[in-house]
Amino acid sequence: MEPERAAAILDFLAVADRLKTIERRGRVVLPDGASRRENSAEHCWSLALIGVLLHGDVSAPLDLGRALAMVAVHDLVEIEAGDTFAYDAAARATQAAREEAAAETLFGLLPEDLGQRLRALWQEFEAGATPEARFAAACDRMQGFLQNVLSGGQAWKEHGVTRADTLPRMAPAMDADPAFAALIGRLYDRAEEMRLLGPHT
Repeated sequence: MEPERAAAILDFLAVADRLKTIERRGRVVLPDGASRRENSAEHCWSLALIGVLLHGDVSAPLDLGRALAMVAVHDLVEIEAGDTFAYDAAARATQAAREEAAAETLFGLLPEDLGQRLRALWQEFEAGATPEARFAAACDRMQGFLQNVLSGGQAWKEHGVTRADTLPRMAPAMDADPAFAALIGRLYDRAEEMRLLGPHT
């Protein structure tokens, strides 16, 4: 490997490490019962594990390696653009533009071939047109919902999120495959039993 390529890869990895500092609204419950905000790197690991567990249960054949590559790349833009809370309409209105600009900056740090490869994976995830992208996106939606259930709905309660608010967000994941529908349905049941979401509207 040429020194310039090695240096660019290491420099990019140093920037990518900042994903560990990007906080999400979901909470992580600690062993002593306290909680803290989840970071985006933890989110990516958790949804990668969901993917590893579920890829054999979905009906459509898919390339797990490609799906996991999308999982690893899909939130890197948050290093520059920040995390966008799923239920913040104003932030979501500017999300695409902010993340496109971030992608241009971040993937431009890499040697051209690697930058193009990562950007293509990010774009594939965003477009959701391939089985792998739909699978990765369903894992992404499920992870956020699961994290809220595991933390007692803290972020939902802080922001007044109702069951009705979550349905449009979760529908694509539930429609992706019966395996996701079954698991997310059970999570809804738990959320209902624990009164984690606001009233049905």
